[in-house]
Amino acid sequence: MPKPWKIGDREFNWGTRTYLMGVINLTPDSFSDGGRFNHPEKALMEVEQMLPFIDILDLGGESTRPGALPVDLETELERVIPAIKLIRQVFPCLPISIDTTKSAVAKAAIEQGANIINDVSAGRFDPEMLITAAKYQVPIFLMHMKGNPQEMQINPQYRNVVEEVEKFLRIAVEVAEALGFPRELIAIDPGIGFGKTLEHNLQLLQKLNYFQTFDLPILVGVSRKGFIGKLCNQPNPSDRLFGTAAACTAAISQGADILRVHDPKQIKEVCLVADAIYR
Repeated sequence: MPKPWKIGDREFNWGTRTYLMGVINLTPDSFSDGGRFNHPEKALMEVEQMLPFIDILDLGGESTRPGALPVDLETELERVIPAIKLIRQVFPCLPISIDTTKSAVAKAAIEQGANIINDVSAGRFDPEMLITAAKYQVPIFLMHMKGNPQEMQINPQYRNVVEEVEKFLRIAVEVAEALGFPRELIAIDPGIGFGKTLEHNLQLLQKLNYFQTFDLPILVGVSRKGFIGKLCNQPNPSDRLFGTAAACTAAISQGADILRVHDPKQIKEVCLVADAIYR
């Protein structure tokens, strides 16, 4: 069993229950809620609604939806830092994760009160990211992504998606450790929807327990993803709640420790029932 994390006044005892990471996209072009929260006060209001249901708040200032274009450093900082400062003032103990691939954004966010780094590139896009995480000794989520957001959904192919994602994550963890980052502060994410077809996503969810061999917390993000839209014939991401609930239940049954979600109030009930059955 992975070692517990202690963040602020909260302890994450992995394996005892499913933890929820609530998502707020501080961007105008998010696939699920673009532009709704791209102002600190709007983000704060959403946090107030999420607070009874989430264990971690994930804030990001750059969209990683398929086809999304990169955002420059100054723009990303302008989006996330004021929101982190305001939310931290109002909620001093809430664990905050900064969703970024840039070490400078991670550094600024941590200095303003963020507690965790969520890097969808697993340190590939910025060689200083893992060094920054090691310097501040904050937990980090390392995720698998094939290529980059601009091209990741252009005919992604694998010989064996589960084995290839496992190999990628194992190397990412080894690199982090070699740079002095403590293994007990690492969590892994197979990257559902990031350079995967519908079938790839299903295979990863079916065999998610394969990743328990890492003995690290497993984060899964299926919320409102495109593969759910295809299965349920729901082109609008906000109409994918029931499909998301089903995928979250499947993830819990296969050992997910944390779920990254847009609808924490509803998914909290999913977790309570699924935990009672599977844990």
